[in-house]
Amino acid sequence: MIKLLLSAPALHSDETTVQVLKEPNRPAQSKSYEWVYRTSGSAEHQIIIFDYKETRKQEHPKEFLKGFKGLLHTDGYQVYHNLPPDIIVIGCWAHARRKWENLLKTLPEIKRKGSEAERGLYYINLLFEYEREYKNLKPKERYIKRLEKSKPVADEFFAWIETLGALPKSPLGEPVNYALSQRQYLMNVFVDGMAELSNNRCENSIRPFVRGRKAWLFSSTPEGARASSIMYSIIETAKENGLHPYHYIKFLLESLPNVKNSELKLFLPWSESLPEYCFTPFKGKDAVI
Repeated sequence: MIKLLLSAPALHSDETTVQVLKEPNRPAQSKSYEWVYRTSGSAEHQIIIFDYKETRKQEHPKEFLKGFKGLLHTDGYQVYHNLPPDIIVIGCWAHARRKWENLLKTLPEIKRKGSEAERGLYYINLLFEYEREYKNLKPKERYIKRLEKSKPVADEFFAWIETLGALPKSPLGEPVNYALSQRQYLMNVFVDGMAELSNNRCENSIRPFVRGRKAWLFSSTPEGARASSIMYSIIETAKENGLHPYHYIKFLLESLPNVKNSELKLFLPWSESLPEYCFTPFKGKDAVI
């Protein structure tokens, strides 16, 4: 699954915390990290990989993504901005939008209309509105439409915020400086029609782990954390491809002990060789899990 993931033309990445009690030379209260990598909407098959690491350092995505060439959707975390030049980092307009939305919420309702916060939100909302129009277009057609309609909006947005002169630590300064600091990566959405306007796809994929963490709280050992990552990878990829996780895992446990490595592709979550009972009749929020 990882090998196929790295051969895709566009990926998403994000990370969240995980506590591992018995890591060598680290106190039990230390924060460790679950890195998540997944395919984009343009991929033939959807794959989600969870990767446990002790830290949030740059070396981890750099090592995992070794050999990958293409688009990488991320939030504004700095470690993604120092990856090899074959990786084009796409910034997340949803992150930029949240900062303008939060600013608007701090204003009394009577002062919201006509405010800088409302105008900043207007520009970004318009970009997302256009994206909904492009939803069913092929990448090349979407690329052309973005240059025609969306890029002028983004250009106007940045030209406008450059005139505001917002102080860095002022309420207005936070969304302005975030957008300006991420400008290169936010504008990279216009380099390829396969690029997506946000990293929401990966954030949605990481939520089952975050929800689960509230119940199981921690892993005891690094070996347990790695085993957990493997299971999350298989289960979330199975769900993404319309499989019933329980029946799929049961099928794998019963079948894989007798399978050669050369036959593993027959057991991947999108294989046409899977038995019918592995599939769930519903998808998305109505899935049986």
